Amino acid sequence: MSTVGRILLVRHGQSTWNADGRWQGQADPPLSELGVAQAEAAAGAVDGVDLIWSSDLERAHHTAKILATRRGLEVVPDARLREREAGEWTGLTRAEIDEQFPGALEERRRPPGFETDEVLVPRALAALHDLAAALANRTAIVVTHGGVILAIERHHGVERTPVANLEGRWLDAESDRSFALGDREILFDPDAVEVTIPGQP
Repeated sequence: MSTVGRILLVRHGQSTWNADGRWQGQADPPLSELGVAQAEAAAGAVDGVDLIWSSDLERAHHTAKILATRRGLEVVPDARLREREAGEWTGLTRAEIDEQFPGALEERRRPPGFETDEVLVPRALAALHDLAAALANRTAIVVTHGGVILAIERHHGVERTPVANLEGRWLDAESDRSFALGDREILFDPDAVEVTIPGQP
C-alpha cells in the first residue's frame, strides 16, 4: 500500500530520573549529561527529515530541540505525546515500589492514577493522526517516551521489548488514520555513547 509519509517515534535521551532508576510518568526531570550526549550523537541520524514533533515534557522537548537544530527545523510540542501517568509510583525506584506495593511489579498490578493503554493510546494516536494529515509524503521525527512507544506497539500486536534512549520505531502512515509498523533502530553508535534501557515502562 502506498503511504502518505513516514514517522519515526523516538524515545528521549536519558533523564536525571532515568539515571536514578525512578519512574517518571508525567513528572518533568531534565536530561542528564549523558542524555544530552546521546541526543547530540543522534542529531545527524535519519536523512530527509521535514518535521519534528515532541512531547511537551522537558526530557523529550530538549531531545527534540537538539535533533532539530542541525536541520534548521522548529519543534512542535504536543501534550498528547506525553508519557503515561504513573500515579502513586511517580518518583519511586523499583526497590521502593517493591517495598510499598509488594508483588505489584511481578503481577503487573498498577497503582491508583496509573494511565492505562485504553487512555494513552487514543490520545497518542490522535496526535499522530494530526501529524500524518500534514505529512504530504514527508518524513517526521516524533520524540516521545518509552511508555508511549510500547503502547503503540502493543496496539499493533507487537510483544513488549524495552525501548532504549534514542531508540525509535518507524510508522508508515498509510493514511491519516492508518499506520503500519516498520523497524526499530537506535539513532547513534552504541559503542560511542552509552545506551540505557530502563527497568520501568
